[in-house]
Amino acid sequence: MSNAPATSSTELNIGVPFSFEVYPPRNPDLREALNKTILELAATGPDFISVTYGAGGSSRDATLDCVKFILANTDVEPMAHLTCVAESYQGANELVRTFLDAGVRSFLALRGDPPEGTQEGEDFLGDLGSAAELTQLIHRVQAEREPFVFEEEPRWHAGATRLSQKREFVRIGVAAFPNGHPQSRSKTQDIDVLLAKEAAGANLAITQLFFHADDYLSFAQKAKEAGLTMPIIPGIMPVISPGRLRRMIEISGEEMPSDLEIALEIEPTTEGQREIGVEHAVSLAKELIAGGAPGIHLYAFNQSGPVVDVLRRLQ
Repeated sequence: MSNAPATSSTELNIGVPFSFEVYPPRNPDLREALNKTILELAATGPDFISVTYGAGGSSRDATLDCVKFILANTDVEPMAHLTCVAESYQGANELVRTFLDAGVRSFLALRGDPPEGTQEGEDFLGDLGSAAELTQLIHRVQAEREPFVFEEEPRWHAGATRLSQKREFVRIGVAAFPNGHPQSRSKTQDIDVLLAKEAAGANLAITQLFFHADDYLSFAQKAKEAGLTMPIIPGIMPVISPGRLRRMIEISGEEMPSDLEIALEIEPTTEGQREIGVEHAVSLAKELIAGGAPGIHLYAFNQSGPVVDVLRRLQ
């Protein structure tokens, strides 16, 4: 990892850690624009930048390239998304090892969504059936790859070392669903699944999109009462156009936030819509931080401007 960022630092402080999510562009011509965005995001001082992963490995190489760019050109930890979709056990094992060998020590383990065109009831998963199984695999690969380390032992003499089974820490995040996963029977089941992910070795959860602070605060409190100990980071996206809002609702399955929808629809200018989206995200983040959220995860949509504006207004 580079010892100095490749862009001037404009580190921001909002009182809690923050992070970003980007996605590899499908068009290689957009790679340079994404690299510029990554540098601008890295300059704000995030805890990590996560990089999404296409279903069935459709963006595997692009994800790895993006992660390598973050490692080589910033001081920020990249978080690589991995999914179970159409992945064999051997293929997943090799993929995890590839990322570890590249220097990645943070992952987001996801079951993954059905590829487009999947029929209802059709099996779209591979040998791994859940995010919990993928979490266990990541830990297992790391253990096999690094069975022990040398630790300094100054009690013996200067420069002395000893073998230790302690390994380099690997951060494994998983998804959380404050308003319920589309396929879950109840919010209780969602919390039970989250507990199973933690038992498998997950040490961080990041929520899917939601639009009201109480959705997250209520869910986080119930999870804590159920025995969950890992932090749950709320995911926020500045929704700066009606089209983007409709797209996010389609992807997430959330209920349409009518107040935000109306505000965006009646605002005639692009600049005005952008301001509405940023202010909505700022207000939501303020409520979450005041309610005890341990951090903020911002879905950047590969644009630095709106998310950086959110952070600046939270300072």
